[in-house]
Amino acid sequence: MTLAALAQATKRLRVGVLVTGIHYRHPAVLANMAATLDITSGGRLDLGIGAGWNEEESGAYGIELDTCQLSGARGEPKSVQQPHPPICIGGKGEQRTLRSAARWAQHWNYPGGPVEEFVAKREVLHRHCSDIDRDPAEIMTSTHLRLGSDGNPGPVVLAAKAYADAGLDLGIVYLPAPHTPSVLEPLAAALAPLR
Repeated sequence: MTLAALAQATKRLRVGVLVTGIHYRHPAVLANMAATLDITSGGRLDLGIGAGWNEEESGAYGIELDTCQLSGARGEPKSVQQPHPPICIGGKGEQRTLRSAARWAQHWNYPGGPVEEFVAKREVLHRHCSDIDRDPAEIMTSTHLRLGSDGNPGPVVLAAKAYADAGLDLGIVYLPAPHTPSVLEPLAAALAPLR
């Protein structure tokens, strides 16, 4: 609902969440929700999909962690972006996560850690792409960068530069609470030379 409001209040920003836990909503319902949001945003949706691994949270919601398979399901309405909005898969798991990203994702999110680990995991992703004859350049890469509570953009800039030098496509900056616009201008100015 928040994304729908954001999509209506903006014209150029892409909208989406980094991870939508797949077992919180039936896959057909989630697909229809995503298509509707893609339509209302004019094709600006990025769809982040994750396993939703948190058993404690699932139990608190009364949701079982199980499998769900669809067969011949028809989705209406159709999204603006065809065949579907860009899919983001995040994680480091070499067997399931990175193999799934190679097969399905247009965006892989490395959830953070040393730059050297990012490079090693990206190489695993590239091997999985090679196994299925997919060009790994079709998959955008991203990671998380955290602005400290002091608002000093220096550490974020250093981390962004190190990741960019290693070939990362996108840094997602997490802002400290309370979320105030005053941190944005100094952060944007500090990051501008990296564009």
